[in-house]
Amino acid sequence: MYLRQFSAAAFVSVLASGVWYYRATPGQPSDLVANSPSALPTRPIHAASVSQHDSQSSNSRGSAAVVESEDFYLRELAVSGPLTKSAEVQQSPQHTMLTPDEATQKLRRLEQSYQVPRGRGVLRYDIVQLPSNNPIEDDHAEKLVQTTPSSPSANSAEDSETSDWMFWSVFDGHAGWTTSARLRQVLISFVARELHAVYRNAPSASAIDAAIKQGFLKCDHEIVHESVVKAQKANTKSAAANLLGPALSGSCALLSFYDSRSKDLRVACTGDSRAVLGRRRSDGLWTAQPLSEDQTGGTPSEMERLRAEHPGEPNVVAHGRILGNLEPSRAFGDAHYKWTKETQEMIKKTWFARNPSALLKTPPYVTAEPVVTTTKMKPEKGDFVVLATDGLWEMLTNEEVVGLVGKWLEENPVNASTMPSASGPTSTSGSSSWTQSFLGRDSTGRAKAGTSLPVGRPEERSAKAGQRGTIRQQQWDIKAGDERFVLQDKNAATHLVRNALGGKDTDMVCGLLALPSPFSRRYRDDLTVEVIFFGEGEGGGDVISNAAASAPTLSTPKL
Repeated sequence: MYLRQFSAAAFVSVLASGVWYYRATPGQPSDLVANSPSALPTRPIHAASVSQHDSQSSNSRGSAAVVESEDFYLRELAVSGPLTKSAEVQQSPQHTMLTPDEATQKLRRLEQSYQVPRGRGVLRYDIVQLPSNNPIEDDHAEKLVQTTPSSPSANSAEDSETSDWMFWSVFDGHAGWTTSARLRQVLISFVARELHAVYRNAPSASAIDAAIKQGFLKCDHEIVHESVVKAQKANTKSAAANLLGPALSGSCALLSFYDSRSKDLRVACTGDSRAVLGRRRSDGLWTAQPLSEDQTGGTPSEMERLRAEHPGEPNVVAHGRILGNLEPSRAFGDAHYKWTKETQEMIKKTWFARNPSALLKTPPYVTAEPVVTTTKMKPEKGDFVVLATDGLWEMLTNEEVVGLVGKWLEENPVNASTMPSASGPTSTSGSSSWTQSFLGRDSTGRAKAGTSLPVGRPEERSAKAGQRGTIRQQQWDIKAGDERFVLQDKNAATHLVRNALGGKDTDMVCGLLALPSPFSRRYRDDLTVEVIFFGEGEGGGDVISNAAASAPTLSTPKL
């Protein structure tokens, strides 16, 4: 592996970049390789990680790079080296059938789970990705910034101890993968730098929201506009292809920022990915609280905003799409909706580009500015948050997602005393009496009536609620009802994806997973899901990989 040649200094630099990818050779296992390091230095909490490169220890440091707040913001954010993305291993030209075991292997190939025993309100987070495009156009990034008493965010007498800023983000790319890959590299860093500036003094809630928005907008400006300036200076088609790639494709972004000192969780949404909070009620049922609104050309509030910003342009939104073409109304990249006609014509003449839209009059029509919501988390109540690209929400409702995680927690409790072992094997099936009950059978195996998810059901959601329905359930002719769900996975995110694809209907799951790219895109989107579990526990621990809920190749150190 390339990584064995890294010096200790390079190792420290790589941690900060948060950029990871796979280099796959057909017929050979994928090597986990770190991309070119950024200039941002970090300090890993688990100092022994340097000497554990070659070990297969499951007690590896997690994917959230831990950095000191002062060091995090002082240098440039530029990342050298090309953008990269993993491709499907051994993509077969044949349309082959999958057995249930092969379907499970495919579901779990990119699953990850990390324990966070730091006593800061977060206990664990699970991640999974399932490609439909090849390469996958989705991406994700996680980072943990440790603030210290000497840093600007420690601004009062009670701030005498370190605290954590925790970031989780999912990116839903479209028209290519390069924009989401760029966001994986730098978006959290852009946001953290802006937050660092406002935390020099005790910031107001509006100042924090504004800082997050500014980080998003600065990142998009670099992608869309600064790339043109750099391409002009480079003045070669090869350089232009590299520099303009993230501008020409596009990506939605959903970023959550948790401040362990205030226990505030901010969710910044640009596009149609979605965040939902699960919180237990006094009667034991869970409630599903959306923390974001889907932003598309069909969302009433977005239609109203766009028509106000572009008066006299009746086709600014047509058929639920921007200029009749792009569905998300907020996104990174998508420069054809942001560049002036003159810029687009110059790019086409000098390098290569498509013709500007005949409807283009007063760009920009698409913005990367997010809508930010703030929620006071209650770790003592065992809150959890699900972040996912829109592929999941096309298949499951908010209530189904929260109810599925709630049921999963009954079998897989996540708390300080019962967190799963980081060295245990990954289970391939559920066999407990609870699992039989969830599958609609009693302890003797006989069919049982009345199976339901432990979630409160809302009144009929109106169209103006800003969230789209489960269109794939209609496409696949899936009947509503909790009896279709199954418990089979130790990773909560994988559990959601399995049930989104058919759950107990293994024939449906195998069929959808057997479809090759790009044909599969007609029936399912790329999927990226993160489940974050909040809770109280002892501090002082490291972020460690939970091998029991991680794919074998992803439970080793990401270094």
